[in-house]
Amino acid sequence: IKGTLFGGPPARATRFILNMENCVFCKIIKGEIPTEFLYQDEDIVAFRDINPSAPVHILIVPKKHIEKLQVVSDNEKSLLGQALLVAKKIAEGEKITQSGYKVCLNCGEGAGQIVPHLHFHLLGGWKEEGGCLC
Repeated sequence: IKGTLFGGPPARATRFILNMENCVFCKIIKGEIPTEFLYQDEDIVAFRDINPSAPVHILIVPKKHIEKLQVVSDNEKSLLGQALLVAKKIAEGEKITQSGYKVCLNCGEGAGQIVPHLHFHLLGGWKEEGGCLC
């Protein structure tokens, strides 16, 4: 790190490193916390949420530690697009494309982001007409 991270001041870079060392998703990615991956490539992993909000609730997580969308740089636009394509692929595998699904990204604590590591929620599998009203 050259003193700045995603255009932020050096202090932000220090906080980023501290969060990364204790980040539950980083520990999952490193294999320190056992998790069954539904998808994995060199940039992204996906696994089921341990506290699901829908019949199908899968987390799609970049391996690169990025705290939240607010600190994403132009260099990550390909990674974000890749994550959405992974969501589509997993939705097809979970057979929820016909009934519908949603992909959510909580951006910061005030929006409900619990883990300070950028991740997408793939939610679906509702049987009732109308599904999730958000």
